[in-house]
Amino acid sequence: MTVRIAVAGANGRMGKILIEAVHLSDTAELTVATVRAGSSLLGVDAGELAGIGKVGLLTCDDLSTQCDTFDVLIDFTLPEATLANAQLCAANGKGMVIGTTGFSASQKEALLAYQKTIGLCLASNFSTGVNLCFKLLDVAARVLGDDVDIEVYEAHHRHKLDAPSGTALSMGEVLAKATGRDLDQVAVYGREGQTGARDRKTIGFATVRGGDIVGDHTVSFLADGERVEITHKATSRMAFARGAVRAAQWLTGQPAGLFDMQDVLNLQ
Repeated sequence: MTVRIAVAGANGRMGKILIEAVHLSDTAELTVATVRAGSSLLGVDAGELAGIGKVGLLTCDDLSTQCDTFDVLIDFTLPEATLANAQLCAANGKGMVIGTTGFSASQKEALLAYQKTIGLCLASNFSTGVNLCFKLLDVAARVLGDDVDIEVYEAHHRHKLDAPSGTALSMGEVLAKATGRDLDQVAVYGREGQTGARDRKTIGFATVRGGDIVGDHTVSFLADGERVEITHKATSRMAFARGAVRAAQWLTGQPAGLFDMQDVLNLQ
């Protein structure tokens, strides 16, 4: 079955790659591509916007007029825009694949309320490789436990707005759950000055921003005499886009509820 996909924020870095990923899929069809209201890119062929040549679909700036033409919306935009799109999708029974990060606690609560009405696939990272790393981190943390110090390093391009990355925080959640800790209580976001000896129960985060780094993540399990490191490096946003399209195809067969890429990949 071919799933009809709408892409929000078609003129963004991820939006353009998502358009290409849908175009390359044999079982997905791009039927909507949105841009901000008043954008100079309104009415542009979505394929030309993405740099893949004309695909015969023009961008629009009002998703509400397109609800009959798509099955699933893929949204990698901003929290405010994603919430507005979620309200619209819930009112029209459309599933959502959400890669937006940086939600406040209240925004996240509002978003998750829609799981009662529609299928939401929400993930900090849609890469197959990263989601495999989540599984490996869970295993490593359970085996190594309190015998190691745990540090999370992440690096992204200079334009990324939130820090640490959503993926790094998800890694922290996996690590905290596996070791029986509360991430809110044990997370340390950067160090400066006379910090004293390291508390083994803490989970440290280090953030780098610069250049055009797509996304690097490394978790180090550091013991006396040895260390274990699990690393993922993304060299193209296509890794995220392919995963999001895969999630959209999977979501069409699911009931209302909250899902993530662990569900899509059957890694739970």
